[in-house]
Amino acid sequence: MMKTNLKWLNEYLTPGLDLSEQAVLDLAQQIELTAVEVEEVGQAAAKQDGLVVVRVDEVKDHQDSDHLHITQVFDGKEHIQIVTGAPNVAEGQLVILATVGSHIIDRQTGKLVKISKAKLRGEVSYGMLSALQEIGLPDAVCPQPIEDGIYVFADDADVKPGDDALEVLGLKDPMIDTDLTPNRADLLSMRGMAYEMAAMTGQSVQEVVDKGAKAAAFLADDQVSLAIKDGQLASGVAMSVVNGVTVAPSDLATQRRLWTSGIKAQNNVLDAMHYWLLATGQPLAAFDLDRLADKALTIRLAEEGEVLGQGNGEEVIALRAGQDVVLVAGKQVIALAGIAQDPEFAVTDETKNVLLVAGQYNPSMIRQAARRHALRSESSFRLERGIDLTNTKTALASAANAVAKAASGQLAAGQAEAGFVEDETVTISMPVARFNQVLGTTLTDEEVMALLEKLGLTVDLKADQLTATIPGRRTDLRIPADLVEEVGRLYGYDKLPTALIDGQSTAGDLTARQKKIRASRKLMQALGFDQAISYALMTPEKSTAFNIGQNHPVLALDYPMSSDRTTARQNLISGLIDDVAYNVARSVKDIALYEQGRVFLNDNAGKQPVEEEHLAAVLVGSIAESTWQAGVSAREADFFALKGRVERYLENIGVQNVTFKAEKGHDNMHPGQTADIYSGDIYLGYLGQVHPEFVAKQKLPTIFAFELNLEEILLVAKGDNTYQPISRYPQITRDLAILVDDDLSNQDVLDLIQKTSGKYLKDVTFFDLYTGKGTPEGKKSLAYQLTYQDQNDTLVEEKVTKDFSKVTEALATQFGAEIR
Repeated sequence: MMKTNLKWLNEYLTPGLDLSEQAVLDLAQQIELTAVEVEEVGQAAAKQDGLVVVRVDEVKDHQDSDHLHITQVFDGKEHIQIVTGAPNVAEGQLVILATVGSHIIDRQTGKLVKISKAKLRGEVSYGMLSALQEIGLPDAVCPQPIEDGIYVFADDADVKPGDDALEVLGLKDPMIDTDLTPNRADLLSMRGMAYEMAAMTGQSVQEVVDKGAKAAAFLADDQVSLAIKDGQLASGVAMSVVNGVTVAPSDLATQRRLWTSGIKAQNNVLDAMHYWLLATGQPLAAFDLDRLADKALTIRLAEEGEVLGQGNGEEVIALRAGQDVVLVAGKQVIALAGIAQDPEFAVTDETKNVLLVAGQYNPSMIRQAARRHALRSESSFRLERGIDLTNTKTALASAANAVAKAASGQLAAGQAEAGFVEDETVTISMPVARFNQVLGTTLTDEEVMALLEKLGLTVDLKADQLTATIPGRRTDLRIPADLVEEVGRLYGYDKLPTALIDGQSTAGDLTARQKKIRASRKLMQALGFDQAISYALMTPEKSTAFNIGQNHPVLALDYPMSSDRTTARQNLISGLIDDVAYNVARSVKDIALYEQGRVFLNDNAGKQPVEEEHLAAVLVGSIAESTWQAGVSAREADFFALKGRVERYLENIGVQNVTFKAEKGHDNMHPGQTADIYSGDIYLGYLGQVHPEFVAKQKLPTIFAFELNLEEILLVAKGDNTYQPISRYPQITRDLAILVDDDLSNQDVLDLIQKTSGKYLKDVTFFDLYTGKGTPEGKKSLAYQLTYQDQNDTLVEEKVTKDFSKVTEALATQFGAEIR
């Protein structure tokens, strides 16, 4: 965001903007229609009024208080009694008075409050002496904390009793806050904003520079030198030296420009530097030259073990070797280039010689370092978006002159510099007719050229070919389409003709894959599960804790936002278990959640990971609640409750020949209650109980879960379900009881029955398992009901008997089953 002070901006424009309230509102609307979004319009003072400058003529201690003072202040017309608790109030000061009837912003609530006459310990106070924080300025930009007391104007401030305090503090200057898009880095300075406003309003721009400082005895490059280790780190860096400075508070004119722009005033050196950063958009840094042990400075990459100090006993910042660009003086790391500097080398009240540095650092490396160390500054914000490479040394010269004059110093002639290889002038050529073709307008060649020239571009037209020379501040203009956009927005988007899109329309539809995925969600909801959406990033341990099949190399982010979100997931169950923990912590006991989403399998680090759609669910607590009715009790979730839901889902989605095979090899799953799921020979996933030790560590209840590879399901699932008429002919059932070895699985028996039975077998139901009294050791009794039916005719007993005999013979032959 850029806070633009329109009164300051008028120093660049001729004849100047109309600053009346309605004109400013109209300008803001024009900016929104033409350039960027406007966040706020108005004054820092908002609706405050009744604030005046007064002189303190008398101060007495309050007889009934150990901290209150009774003062007599003069507002240019009369003396007024004020009772104040300000610890710094003294006779002769010029201060701010909120008079009776005035309105100020309550710093606690942000609301406008009215000042009334008050009696404090028996003494009447006709108003309130104020600190800057009490009239709307945030703590972050005020030059002193509110605990220090009221704001006192400096002796050299051009103010007198009776002046409008809001006016002299700059709080009535009209402001427009713009929310900039990343490509419009030119609007992060008063200079760039001036060119934009000039193009929109028909003004002309006068570049503002500062000059006229006293000359120092020595040249700049006699006092310091500079080298850049690698041209990829910075295209150019320049340094100026100001000798013999006297560091003190800056003048009121500079301070009010800074605090209305959101920057805290500190001293005349740093304030001048920040002033010209705002004016030109060129990042600047200031150092105490005498604190540098070596006057030979170098721009290079950080080395192993190097750190950046933060001062005040705070922990140092560990720099990334080979990644962070640093500014060093000999072996001293004095700054993380373009981002932050070591306070040990900062300008203080004792500083006598100042080193100013202006750099053109690699935007990508600045952005990465700022994010890596969570350090953002006014400089890094501009550098990572792109600065005017043609204006760096000019901006530094103005800043150095301003520092020398503000701090009564002498400016060393010249600049110590490195880099600055002259770049080729950026030009864009295109047919002039292309503008009207794209925009649908009927602009003449002269009108197109005039619109581009308003932006400060040099434009030439030869043989219907337009060539525009791009100034360094417009880093966003590089291709012909950029010029078309500039013409379109200056001409007015609201003036462009409208036209219907010409082309054949097609009816929208979902692909077969999309239909199956949507059907999966509907089926899971019909089975009683609620949808959950979990984070796709998690810890490395969670990302592979419940994988289907083999583990894959983890896919870790280079710059994660937090230590809990570093790795792309390879399963969905881990995220669902986090959801279970969240619900359990909030006393939710019965949980049925599913998630359909992608996992990321990083089998080749040199390529993009494979993304697979998976489906997973968890079941916790009761699946049926007890009621007031006798005999109706709660039913707890178990393996078979989950297995039944998986079977029903697969059946409805169109997967056939589903089998379940016990499996003990899944990490973090119960070895006795886990099964792999197949369709024929194709592995679909697994289900079971999460290992008791795993849930115990997280203090969670018993969890049953499954995860399916939706990609495989989509491949094996048949087409959409179709209507099949119910047979009108009766069914015949046969019960089958067999005695078999106790290690024989139910699935093996079912597979053999399905394999050997004829075409009339419609269903097989397992209904009994017996291992009690009378059952031989190592044996178990299984009971099934086989249902037969002919779709087109009445089924006769002989056909059923023949089919049933084949089944019993096969069971006896292959499993040694005893038919009971």
